[in-house]
Amino acid sequence: MSRAQQISRRIKLRHLDMFVTVVEQGSMAQAADQLGTLQPVVSKAIAELERMLGAQLLDRGPRGVAPTIYGRALFKRSKAIFDDLRTGVSELEVLADPSAGELRVGSTEACATGLTPAIVDFVARRFPRIAFEVVVGDAKTLLERDLRGRRIDVIVGRRLATAADDLQFTRLHHDRLFVVAGTSSPWAKRRAVTLAELAEARWCLPPITHPIGAMVADAFRRSGLRYPDSAVTTQSAPFTGSLVASGQFLGVLGSLFLGIESSRSGLAILPVDLRIAGWQTGLMMLGGQKPNPAMKSFIACAREVAQSVADSVPALPGGGA
Repeated sequence: MSRAQQISRRIKLRHLDMFVTVVEQGSMAQAADQLGTLQPVVSKAIAELERMLGAQLLDRGPRGVAPTIYGRALFKRSKAIFDDLRTGVSELEVLADPSAGELRVGSTEACATGLTPAIVDFVARRFPRIAFEVVVGDAKTLLERDLRGRRIDVIVGRRLATAADDLQFTRLHHDRLFVVAGTSSPWAKRRAVTLAELAEARWCLPPITHPIGAMVADAFRRSGLRYPDSAVTTQSAPFTGSLVASGQFLGVLGSLFLGIESSRSGLAILPVDLRIAGWQTGLMMLGGQKPNPAMKSFIACAREVAQSVADSVPALPGGGA
């Protein structure tokens, strides 16, 4: 029997649980409080773990503890163990009741304003025994830290430009970009509008450094026009929609947002062809893993929601349709 096998048989889950909690809390005392035990108990467990492994896992100091290079390696693997254990328990619950379980969903900020809540609401109504944990963040953090770190099961967001072999993407919607105005705006009554005519209008736009702002800037450039001097600059689609509905400004919004907000009064899509190819929005998961019944239900419901969004967007020219 190898030394690794001998050590792995001696280490108990409580050792790893206490070690992970100490690293996360940065203090033996705080870890003890978190675990509902005494500090000497935690200190003894860490000492036993270090003795079994033959390596110092923590640097102790007056301000608390921090993992050593050995501690960081063990922490990473220990987190994966507990995540796999949690997933296993959840799968057992699902096998006992296919309509129950837990789903950990990551969502980009853009999808968190409409698509992700719509999917979660739809799933929760159909399968009320499924519990959700939703994490909102930027795409890179959700992918590198949360999905690959097995903190979440799926990401709802825009497809990344660079695909990776370890990822599986399920397309939900081909998002397009539309120019919008308030229904009370004179522009809303026009049957034909060119981008050149709108160049001097008052706009509410994302900054040019934002992906959507860069697309709009490119559309103006290809039409021989400069990027408008925005009276209002924002990255928020809900804010843009509310402000444009007042009738004073023009803006750009994606078909996904407009479809989900189709019941919102006060917005009109202008027949302007931005000649933008658009982008894919969908579900991103780690490849090579068979979805459990709860995830299968989530995927099926997400497709239904996305189809209803697609059906509610008017088939007008523009937005790279």
